[in-house]
Amino acid sequence: MNKTIRLEPGDQAPDFTLNDADGDPVTLSKVLADTGKSVVLYFYPAAMTPGCTTEACDFRDNLTEFADAGFTVLGVSPDRPEKLAEFREKESLTFTLLGDPDKDTLRAYGAFGEKKNYGRLVQGVIRSTFIVGTDGKVSKAFYNVKATGHVDRIKRELGL
Repeated sequence: MNKTIRLEPGDQAPDFTLNDADGDPVTLSKVLADTGKSVVLYFYPAAMTPGCTTEACDFRDNLTEFADAGFTVLGVSPDRPEKLAEFREKESLTFTLLGDPDKDTLRAYGAFGEKKNYGRLVQGVIRSTFIVGTDGKVSKAFYNVKATGHVDRIKRELGL
């Protein structure tokens, strides 16, 4: 198994174009330019699993606070748009979910690779979150985060 890259604050955030839950392309640099807001970009293993649902609902419940502070939330998983649409509807998610079935963006952010699962090393999605400034640079990078309590931690780190 090859070593996973790790992004650090100050690194240029890898730009990407991924399809959202409706199958429409979303490009990170365009979101930054069009909204003038920083992006909370979080990577999660799979829609509609217990931990990922907890994390997504936490983001949903705090979305106004993030928006008021100048942040757009984007969630990325390896799921296809159809599954993301089902997840969005089931949980009333009001932020953009993006699918990365090829895992190219996940790998570019170091959010896919070697991880421990029940004591064994496996290849998979590493639950991670990045704060990307309007300049396209990573201002914060969190790897191997827990689904529960993670949104509160981000809010503390951002002073919200």
